[in-house]
Amino acid sequence: MTEFLKLKKSNCRNCYKCIRSCPVKSIRFSGGQAHIVADDCILCGHCVVECPQDAKQIVSSVEAVKVMLKDTAPVIASVAPSFVANYDSVGIEKLREALKKLGFADAEETAIGATIVKNEYNRILKEGNRDIVISSCCHSINLLIQKYYPGALPYLADVVSPMVAHGQDLKRRIPGCKTVFIGPCVAKKDEAERSGGAIDAVLTFEELAQWFEAEGITVEKGKDGCEESKARLFPTTGGIIKTMENNPEYTYLAVDGVENCMAALEEIVNGTLYKCFIEMSACVGSCIGGPVMERMNRLPLKAHARVSAYAGKKDFEVIQPESAKLRASRLPENRTRRMPSEMEITEILRQMGKTKPEHELNCGSCGYNTCRDKAIAVYRGNADVSMCTPYLMSKAENFSDNILNNTPNAVIVLNEDYEVQQINRAALDLMNIRYASDVLGEQVVRIMDPQDFMNVRNTGRNIYGKKAYLAEYRKYVEETITYDREYRNIICFMRDVTSEESERSKKESISRQTVETANKVVEKQMRIVQEIASLLGETAAETKIALTKLKESIDNE
Repeated sequence: MTEFLKLKKSNCRNCYKCIRSCPVKSIRFSGGQAHIVADDCILCGHCVVECPQDAKQIVSSVEAVKVMLKDTAPVIASVAPSFVANYDSVGIEKLREALKKLGFADAEETAIGATIVKNEYNRILKEGNRDIVISSCCHSINLLIQKYYPGALPYLADVVSPMVAHGQDLKRRIPGCKTVFIGPCVAKKDEAERSGGAIDAVLTFEELAQWFEAEGITVEKGKDGCEESKARLFPTTGGIIKTMENNPEYTYLAVDGVENCMAALEEIVNGTLYKCFIEMSACVGSCIGGPVMERMNRLPLKAHARVSAYAGKKDFEVIQPESAKLRASRLPENRTRRMPSEMEITEILRQMGKTKPEHELNCGSCGYNTCRDKAIAVYRGNADVSMCTPYLMSKAENFSDNILNNTPNAVIVLNEDYEVQQINRAALDLMNIRYASDVLGEQVVRIMDPQDFMNVRNTGRNIYGKKAYLAEYRKYVEETITYDREYRNIICFMRDVTSEESERSKKESISRQTVETANKVVEKQMRIVQEIASLLGETAAETKIALTKLKESIDNE
């Protein structure tokens, strides 16, 4: 399959929203980036709509169409009937005028092809020799059945889509023309490549809007009346059925949304449905909820009302081709999908920290419905073990806890209300606290003086290496207190320096005792020396000065 969706790598942020929104999980992650697995993709476009960073982009066909317009062959636009939901109060005539300004020779409604298709559906049901018939208008649903539910292929109507039917009709009526389909669907780009030349290119409504803007063309308002336009209902849920004749032998059902369609296909494959015509649409709301409707026009109720108001009561007058010319051959698209053994799944789950059944939360944060589905995706190379949010959180918490509980320094974390949010083992031991739960969530004043915390919080100036005495615990600490403005936490690190302080106090005591002893010795020696000096005839004053200097020298030491 040609890749019609591309990734803007700089925008991909590992949020996993695309895989969560992908109904068939056709996205793999490598190097922190999401990659669309083209062989598994059904081109529903959900990832484009859901990506919050616009990292998924549809490959544009505008330049290819511009090249067509420069050729001599007339280029005819086939405009999807959902256009009326995209362009408020604009009819096909006004849109045709705008398209001609771009260089198109003409523009018609794809609803003409829809009329041809619904006529063929009526013929099939009238024959009555088919049990279940699934509509074939939505290419994403066709791909879903071909790739994931090949058992339902016998029930998929072997009829071309309205786009292809209209392209064939245009080329029959205007030999040599080129056809460009314009609509809300990325899957039509793939269908055009498979159409056997009926459609030469596909533009989305967004591509057309950007082209109009670049050329300075404004689509004028104004609707044209047309009673022969019942097939304009096709882009709404149940719209195909509303245009068809009622065959009492069949039950008519409309299913929209890929997940709902998958559930219906499960029932069909399991043989629980009979004599049904099932209209299936990948998009909720059908085509008016298409992934490439202009984003400002995602108004499902208004869109439905606009389509209903624009649709007529009668069918377009068409020349119905022979059934053989409307045949579409759709074969299973085999995908080799390796399945791991139970032992391999267990090993991958173990790597994700899931060693017991109760560890399998099946939270879906990774994008997969269950932990086992995620393990299978890891085995196939579509996912990485680290995509598990609970696993990453547990890993980060364990890493943090290992550091906190193995550091010799006491650590206390407070919130802005001075409530204890975290306390490590060293802090508990320092303060003779038995369990962390005894103080978590409590005011820090319960265990220590909050003044330094308040100063740091109020002034924004951190404290580094301040000596403090915790009188209630008879401990000396060297504390560092910082304020984390981003996460609004106050963090305190305390190093127990009680033994150092005790050693210093002992040294000071010994020094004082030494000085006192020296003083006594000096004073005694002074008396002796004075007596000797007196006998020798020296003056007592000179001796005293000399001995005083000696005493000062000893004191300084």
